Amino acid sequence: MGPVGAASHVGPPHSLPSRIRQKRGQISSRQERGVACGNLGSSSIEKKMAATKEGKLVYNIYRALSFGAAPVLNLYLRFRRLRGREHPHRWTERLGRPSLPRPLGPLLWFHAVSLGEGMAAIPIIKQCIKQRPDMNILMTTTTASAFEVINKRLPSGVIYQFAPLDTLSAVRAFVDYWKPSAIVLIESELWPNLIMTASENGIVLALLNARMSAKSFKHFSGPVLLPLISLMLSKFSLIVPLSNMQAIQFQLLQAPPCVINFSGDLKCVVEDFDVSEGELRSIEDLKLELAHRQVWMASSIHRGEEEIMLGVHRELATIHPDMVTILVPRDPRHGLEISQELRRKGQNVALRSQHEKLVAGTNIYVVDTLGELRHLYRLTPIAVVGGSFLPGLAGHNILEAAAAGCAVLTGRHIGHFSQMVLEMQQLNSLSVLQVFGKLELVNALKELFSDAKVLEARQMAAKRAYRSLSSGIVSNVWNLLNSHVFKRVALLEGK
Repeated sequence: MGPVGAASHVGPPHSLPSRIRQKRGQISSRQERGVACGNLGSSSIEKKMAATKEGKLVYNIYRALSFGAAPVLNLYLRFRRLRGREHPHRWTERLGRPSLPRPLGPLLWFHAVSLGEGMAAIPIIKQCIKQRPDMNILMTTTTASAFEVINKRLPSGVIYQFAPLDTLSAVRAFVDYWKPSAIVLIESELWPNLIMTASENGIVLALLNARMSAKSFKHFSGPVLLPLISLMLSKFSLIVPLSNMQAIQFQLLQAPPCVINFSGDLKCVVEDFDVSEGELRSIEDLKLELAHRQVWMASSIHRGEEEIMLGVHRELATIHPDMVTILVPRDPRHGLEISQELRRKGQNVALRSQHEKLVAGTNIYVVDTLGELRHLYRLTPIAVVGGSFLPGLAGHNILEAAAAGCAVLTGRHIGHFSQMVLEMQQLNSLSVLQVFGKLELVNALKELFSDAKVLEARQMAAKRAYRSLSSGIVSNVWNLLNSHVFKRVALLEGK
C-alpha cells in the first residue's frame, strides 16, 4: 500500500483518554523533580531541577534548529530517493506519513537504525508476541537496505514502517498517528525530538543494547550538550547497556542508576530464518561448487578493505591454486564495483546477483546481495569479519560466523565489538583471533589451511563460545521489559 496524504485519513478512531494523559503527566512531572528513582535531599532536588531547566533550554534550541532545517531535510530526502538511497514509494514515511492503518489496541514500537540492529531486535519481538499477544508491534528502521531484508524476516502481523526524521513535525505526526504505549530503541538511537515528544505524551521509553562510541561520549560530555543528554536519559524507564563500561558512561551522562540493568548483547542471539525454495536451492548449488576446494570468506568488508583481502588472496593462491575466496562487501554496490575492477584486470570472478557459477579457473566469488550472510557462513570453514582492518572502522558482529561453526578472525579496529571479542576470548582463547593487517592475516590463514586440527579447534571453540554467550539473553530482556516497561504502561493506563 502506498503512502497516504495525511495521518488522519486512516487513523484510529480513538485517542488516549484524558484520565490516562493526566496520570501520565503527573508521573512525568515527578520524574522531572528527580524522585523517580528514590527520595532525594532538598539540595539534590534543586540541583536536579536546575539541570533540567538548562537541558530544556538546550533542547529548545535544538528544536528550533530542527524546525528551520525541516524544508532542507525534505529536499534531501527527495534527492536520496532519486539516487536510490530511499525507498521509491515509501520514502514519505520518513516525514511521519503512514502507509498502513493502525490497528485497535495497545501498540509497542521498536526502532533500530539499520540492518544489524534491526535483526537483533527480532528475537525479542517474537518473545513479546508470545508473551503479550494483545499487544500490536510496530517496527521501524531508517535505511532502505534494512527494509528489504527485515521485511522478510519479521513475524506475521508486525507492522513495518520507515522511522520519521527527527524534526518536530515528522515525529509528532508519527506519534499522534500510531499512539504507542511504549517505545523500545535499539543501541544508540537517542534523538531529542523523538524522546521529548514521547515523554510529553506519557509514552514509556526503553533503550536496549545501549551503547555510545568514545567519540559520541566525548561529544555529549561537554558543557553544552551534557544538560540535553541528561534530560533525555531521565525520560527512560529502562536502559540495558552492552557492558559495564557502557553502563559507567551512561551514568556519567547522568542516566538514573535505577533504570540501568544488564541482560547480555542481543546481537549474540543468532536465529535461523526460513528461506524460499529458490534461495535454498541456490545455497545448495553453491555448496556443491565449493566441495573439494579450500575456502575462506571475508565478510562485511568496507571500501578499502578489499585491497587487503585481495592481497591476501594473491599470496595464498600461490600455495593453494584451487582455493576460493568469498568476498562479501557491506554495500552490494561495492561488490559490483569490485567484480568490474577485477575483470578489467583479467581476473575470473563469479558474481552472486547474476547467478554465476564457480567454474574451473574462477577463484573469487563476490556476494553482492543482502540478507544471505548467515547462510553463506555455513559454506566456509573460515570467516574473516571485516569492517575492522582500517582506522576509523568499528567492526561487525562476529557471533554470526561463530554460530555457523566458522573459525573466526577479525582485525583490530572493532569499536564496541571489543566487548564481544573479550567475552569470547575469556571463554576460550581459540574462539576468535585478532590480527594486525595483511601479513598476520596471511600467516593465520596459512596455518588454518595446513593444519586441520588447529582449524577444527578454532571452529569448535567459536561455536561453544557462541552457545555460552547467547544462552538466556532473550528471556532476560523480556523479564526486564515486563518489569520496567509493561508494568509501567499498565500503571499509566490504570490497569
